[in-house]
Amino acid sequence: MSEPTIKKCLFPAAGYGTRFLPATKSIPKAMLPVVDKPLMQYGVEEAIEAGMNNMAIITGKDKRAIKDHFETNDELEKQVSGTSKESYLDGIRHVIDSAVFSYTRQIEMKGLGHAILTGETLIGDQAFAVVLADDLCYSPEQGVLSQMLELYKKYQCSIVAIEEVPVDETHKYGVIAGEEIEPGIIRINDMVEKPAPENAPSNLAIIGRYILTADIFDVIRQTPPGKNNEVQITDALMTQAKLGGVIGFKFRGQRFDCGSVDGFMEANNFFYENVYKALD
Repeated sequence: MSEPTIKKCLFPAAGYGTRFLPATKSIPKAMLPVVDKPLMQYGVEEAIEAGMNNMAIITGKDKRAIKDHFETNDELEKQVSGTSKESYLDGIRHVIDSAVFSYTRQIEMKGLGHAILTGETLIGDQAFAVVLADDLCYSPEQGVLSQMLELYKKYQCSIVAIEEVPVDETHKYGVIAGEEIEPGIIRINDMVEKPAPENAPSNLAIIGRYILTADIFDVIRQTPPGKNNEVQITDALMTQAKLGGVIGFKFRGQRFDCGSVDGFMEANNFFYENVYKALD
């Protein structure tokens, strides 16, 4: 029997990014740059490093900038060819050559669960990864998705990346609880979407990295709207967890919440000092 592997990664990117208005009036939040590279490219590079070569992107209205970024720009290539600036395109050229990109539109914003279900036509009947590009992860020795893929090969179930957060911030996240079956690996038995601190089952929060088994689409279809009257992936995963089918993984690395202005600025400062200047 061949070793289980994952080749497709789903990127929900249809949100409005209202915390970054007016910039996100015309620029998708996923295309905001951390130093010299958009958030979405960091996520795609992480997926490629994990051996995934099919990027399925959920877009919304006026999100053409994403598609344009992951296609060759002949005019730009001609302008920089033979100049000192040509090397600036090496990274995106590698991405374009290494992956296939497909797109579909999320017509209405009905929650992350609904966004993932929208991607079913691009994913098909197979396990897949999900990256929320505004959770930017720095893990230079081995990317977070690569770490999760190793775990999937062992357990062959849905996996969510988790990290400890301050108790007074649990209302921002899906929060899990469960039994630690190996160091940093928790078999989940409880999961709550954005609980108040007094209702949180722990301070272990889900961040924007998932590996989901193919049955998640059927589960989402049967999941009623939850918090904020949206279809929450947390609720669908709790259905899987009741059958022992979801693991929480304390990943190795550092995560920046680039969905907030504070986290976005922290990421820019960190990547400038620790990544960009090191390559200069």
